[in-house]
Amino acid sequence: MSELKGGLESLQWESTFFGRPSAIVRLRDEAPVLAESDFAAWSRVQAKIPAGRTDLLDALQHHGFQLVEGEIDLAITLTRHDAPGAEVAAEQDIPTLRQMAALAFAQSRFRAPWYAAEDSGRFYAQWIENAVKGTFDHVCLVFRAADGQIQGFVSLRKLNEHDARIGLLAGRGMGEKLMQAALHWAQQQQVSTLRVATQMGNTAALKRYIASGANIDATAYWLYR
Repeated sequence: MSELKGGLESLQWESTFFGRPSAIVRLRDEAPVLAESDFAAWSRVQAKIPAGRTDLLDALQHHGFQLVEGEIDLAITLTRHDAPGAEVAAEQDIPTLRQMAALAFAQSRFRAPWYAAEDSGRFYAQWIENAVKGTFDHVCLVFRAADGQIQGFVSLRKLNEHDARIGLLAGRGMGEKLMQAALHWAQQQQVSTLRVATQMGNTAALKRYIASGANIDATAYWLYR
């Protein structure tokens, strides 16, 4: 069985938000071998590994980690995209967006039994609020119905001079329009690639991203103990 070599990095924001000391395993071949005692100080330890590394999967499970979900990372090479009529969300939209995000992402990797039943929705509600305020994600774009009600939203951030990433995207029947809005925003940022991640089991999202020109870039597993 492979040894786990690396270190534990404190997840300070998550530790505060969820009220439990949390860390993530950073695996490095040149680092010391991790022992059981290294995990003892943490209430929750996360690990993310390439899906093809079954040796690491076995080693983590030997240390008491359990598989939480699979993740697929996709990338879209930008061409020219027309503006689809999305608006930048304003602070007065935050209560509605928080409610929508809490419902849309209630079954993420922050779900029970690893976290409290309401924690997943609460986490993503805070994420979308932060996006509106330009914290972490840089912007939240929304589509509205004729009566002004928000139909869907997408948050985005520019990673570097070449890449941007979709944070959250939700809105029943709005996938194509939200993707066009995201692609247009990325084009305005003068990046060449728009990235997005989703759960392996979310086939509807995968179909939408692929239909929008995405190619699978990487696959990974999240594990917790």
